[in-house]
Amino acid sequence: MSEPFSVRVTVRGYETDTQGHLNQAVYLNYAEHARWSLLQAAGITQAGLVAGGVGPVALETTVRYRRELLAGDEVDVTCVFEWGTGKTFRIEQVIRKTDGTVAAEVSGVGGLLDLTARRLIEDPRAHFRKLAADPALFGL
Repeated sequence: MSEPFSVRVTVRGYETDTQGHLNQAVYLNYAEHARWSLLQAAGITQAGLVAGGVGPVALETTVRYRRELLAGDEVDVTCVFEWGTGKTFRIEQVIRKTDGTVAAEVSGVGGLLDLTARRLIEDPRAHFRKLAADPALFGL
């Protein structure tokens, strides 16, 4: 298996809380940034999704906080799609400091919403494969 898709982020001072560590909600922002970065790298834009009548939706998200992050820390945020059968897929992400320390693990369940019917589409894997210029980034 190849290395998972990854994007580097630097923790900014305004993202920290009164204890000086990264605010818990910002971990979700970093995970979202990595997911959209993967879509962009695969050739899928937000405008393209909307024009195609679909939009990604988060159905469940779990964050496991492992180590604190401080202003100035650099982290790599990975993003791996896991496909099963049916209307949903899993996304596994790791937020890791450049020294290898795992700061957080983010696990989610998502789907592709038909923007007209307001229902999940039947086969999101096939839809991503069709839309992506580089489906390998999705493990397809």
